[in-house]
Amino acid sequence: MGEASVEAERDAVIAALVPVIEGIAATFGPVCEVVLHDYRRPEESVVALAGSVTGRAVGGAMSEIGMRIVARGEEAADELNYVTRTSTGQTVKSSTMVLRDSTGAVFGAVCVNLDVTALTGAHTLLEALAGTARPATELPVTTFGNDIDSVVEVILDDHHPKQDRAWAALDREARLELFRSLDERGVFAVRRSVEQVAARLGISRASAYSYLSQARAATDATPGATDTTGGHA
Repeated sequence: MGEASVEAERDAVIAALVPVIEGIAATFGPVCEVVLHDYRRPEESVVALAGSVTGRAVGGAMSEIGMRIVARGEEAADELNYVTRTSTGQTVKSSTMVLRDSTGAVFGAVCVNLDVTALTGAHTLLEALAGTARPATELPVTTFGNDIDSVVEVILDDHHPKQDRAWAALDREARLELFRSLDERGVFAVRRSVEQVAARLGISRASAYSYLSQARAATDATPGATDTTGGHA
């Protein structure tokens, strides 16, 4: 199948799913948001939206979850029924289903987000009344933003506490591990991210590309390593 045919196929799938996401959101009501992503343009991947839970908008960027999926490339898989918190404190149960074309390449995703904050609160109250309450588990915070640069910034901020020394004080292995970790989270799957990371670390763009290349080479050389480098969708 030629590239033009594949692109037409992807366009047809996206178009066919627009009414589907409307139907899913209508079924679950106001606590539900369904987002249709086209990863061929990661900085503006939200092509259709039904409901409002995470503050997304058509034309907005992918979340860090989408970045991770793009980075995994053909190794990406559906992520179902995971629970996270938004930056505003909402508890959200989500599922992300990847879209593949007939060649097997991932080019988008349908994400269903349910605001279960009220249900979680009611569940905690009932457990307390019944005397069966358990220690609360800290939920990971997922970054949802319409600007891809802000999503990358939050991921970089998340790495900052783990890096208790300045870049100049890190040895080579620590520097490679930093780039390896950022790569696994999909930071380098979007344009301009290398420049953004370089600026935050206070290094040149050439140095950032060099460390990224070395980190990927080290990962590929590890026996049994899974390729998570992906590429631009």
